[in-house]
Amino acid sequence: MSDVPSKGEIHVVHLYPREMSIYGDLGNTRCLASRIRRHGYTPVVHQHHPGAAFPEQAHLVVGGGGQDSGQVRVEADLERIADRLRSLFDAGTPMLMICGMYQLFGNAFITVEGKRLPGLGILDVTTQGNAKRMIGPVVLDTEFGDVVGYENHSGSTTLGAGQAPFGTVRAGHGNNGTDGTEGARSGNVFGSYLHGPILPANPALADALVALAAELATGAPFEPLAQDDAFADEARSRQVRRLVKRG
Repeated sequence: MSDVPSKGEIHVVHLYPREMSIYGDLGNTRCLASRIRRHGYTPVVHQHHPGAAFPEQAHLVVGGGGQDSGQVRVEADLERIADRLRSLFDAGTPMLMICGMYQLFGNAFITVEGKRLPGLGILDVTTQGNAKRMIGPVVLDTEFGDVVGYENHSGSTTLGAGQAPFGTVRAGHGNNGTDGTEGARSGNVFGSYLHGPILPANPALADALVALAAELATGAPFEPLAQDDAFADEARSRQVRRLVKRG
């Protein structure tokens, strides 16, 4: 495809890849760059670190999971760039926030020790840290079909009234292990606890994010190219069959 003109640049911003990417969530950024390229666009990936200037162009923003200490380390910088992130949200910029960053995009995260970390309030969720972790493979029912991944979190997240979840739990714990919800979605911002990383195993979700970003970046409809996702589809189907035996 090197001889084919690019359909345009799509700028992807990865928030805090050192502090908030300890569960392999960097794979989401790499997956997006690959999918963007395979659809005929040019990916431009930026890493945003605490204290750095936020990139001028941002068509897609991603963030990953981390320990409570990692969340504390990025708290001040997140407050510094909060207005920019909120303006991107208002403009319809697609964002995918996993685990720790999902929590920080909510109203607040309360650590096990009782320390309250205020969030951005983009997602109407509140998270309470617990001593017991929720760990294991997950299957969700979402608007993108079955979505699979792996959760590993001690935070118990509650959705505010009217806040839509990302998906409904078919297997696993989800937000809190009790209400059957997983993650949250407001506009084009998605929050989820699913690692894996989530996007390589769920190409429909990856392409939905790429489509939103491409339209934002170019001002034109997304022009997808056919993809061979046989391996990802088979892996996802196997997890669904293994975990949802009574479905």
